[in-house]
Amino acid sequence: MNPSDTAIVRRSIIVDAPIGHAFSVFTERFGDFKPPEHNLLGAPIAETVFESHVGGHIYDRGTDGSECRWARVLAFEPPDRLVVSWDISPYWQVETNLDHTSEVEVRFVAETPERTRVELEHRNIERHGPGWEGVRDGVADDAGWTLYLHRYASLFATV
Repeated sequence: MNPSDTAIVRRSIIVDAPIGHAFSVFTERFGDFKPPEHNLLGAPIAETVFESHVGGHIYDRGTDGSECRWARVLAFEPPDRLVVSWDISPYWQVETNLDHTSEVEVRFVAETPERTRVELEHRNIERHGPGWEGVRDGVADDAGWTLYLHRYASLFATV
């Protein structure tokens, strides 16, 4: 089997929100649903920032002021899609060799005017090189993208 056949993780979720709102919550409130325990810094995360433009980054800022830029914004097309790099190695450290990074595409599809399907595809994971299967298994795990999407969807829950 070709690695590219198994180097894709797909997840989706439906939220009760118009497509534009679903997109803006995903990007503007990314730090509200990113698990704080997913941390490459030496200090607790004070905030996670999603820079909403091509060439921007997703990064964590620690309580000590340190920063970890772990993704680059490759496409930003509100309200339909975004693509970011996954610059985290199989050793769960920042990957500086951009040839050894994968991509995460998130698509927002209006099911009705008030309901949006969010489709996430983490692809090209084999680019991480030896140990890439650990990256795939980590993001495919219930504590990976599934957890992110469930926490994201909870931001739309009505009280």
